[in-house]
Amino acid sequence: MQAQDDHKRIKAAVRTPGNIICLALITSVCMAIAIISSCNKGKQRIDMRNQAGSKTSSRKIPADAWKAPDSTAIPVGKAGDMIRYGKELLAHTGRYFGPDGSVAKLSNGMNCQNCHLEGGRRLFGNNYASFIATYPKMNNRSGKIDQPTDRIVQCFNRSLAGHAPDTNGHEVRAMLAYMKWIGQDVKKGKKLFGTATEKLAFMDHAADPVKGRAIFVSKCKVCHGSNGEGLLAADKKSYTYPPLWGEHSYNNGAGIYRIGNLAGFVKNNMPFGATYQNPQLTNEEAWNVAAFVNSQPRPHFDQRKDWKDLKTKPVDFPFGPYTDKFSEKQHKYGPFKPIAAAQKELTSKKS
Repeated sequence: MQAQDDHKRIKAAVRTPGNIICLALITSVCMAIAIISSCNKGKQRIDMRNQAGSKTSSRKIPADAWKAPDSTAIPVGKAGDMIRYGKELLAHTGRYFGPDGSVAKLSNGMNCQNCHLEGGRRLFGNNYASFIATYPKMNNRSGKIDQPTDRIVQCFNRSLAGHAPDTNGHEVRAMLAYMKWIGQDVKKGKKLFGTATEKLAFMDHAADPVKGRAIFVSKCKVCHGSNGEGLLAADKKSYTYPPLWGEHSYNNGAGIYRIGNLAGFVKNNMPFGATYQNPQLTNEEAWNVAAFVNSQPRPHFDQRKDWKDLKTKPVDFPFGPYTDKFSEKQHKYGPFKPIAAAQKELTSKKS
């Protein structure tokens, strides 16, 4: 009996390590599967973040890109005083020319700096880098050779929805002095990175004002107000954050009323904190919010004398007549690829 019991205990002892080994193997396999699964899920999350980030990923500025001169380098004396006054006028235009302006009551209260960011120093923020160097130049919209003062007049008439000051007056000469100083090293004909606004690739479909409204509510209204009314500065004479529509905003003759211009501006500068290097919106979001903003009511500007040569009308100019068969709505919201293709074909036939 004792021998039989000993035999059973020996067999049990032999089986137990085997069971333990099997259990250990099974446990190891399960852990390996769990680890692999976890890694795969982690990779999927990283891939998803990368895919999302690729839409607004960091972009590099070329090493030879234009850099605005340091404001501390403005010279002393009368010349420097003129430059500094011009800088002040452009930064706080409403204070001097707005509804309660100290120089004249000519504009809607917006500042030139609301569209020409950081005093015209910012890449893809409508900077003044090549402003002086490009004039005189042919303006397809006006159909004539423009001087720098003509552009200032257009900005007051359209973007500031008002009337231009005396182009021979002290204030306009000061503005030009600042613009000349800021673009002092730019030669005529020189190609610069980051001037005007970025030309975003056309989408395959129309921009959507409804989707744009959702973006505006979530990302823009905190600065520009629920009704696009903007935020007045403490002096109540100019705007810290400009109105995006309504009677005090730019009129429908302004260049930024073309959604291609506005979308490129938004992409690189909005919402607050966005830059060319680190945009916060995808291209499609920029197109959509531009469509929403420019779908809202604003002052009207008589443009019957604009674009006398219809072939030079931009694809996103929202008022006819046109040389093509596309509607005003498509010219306003897109899709723009068919319009661009039609214009290219027309140009090639005439050449």
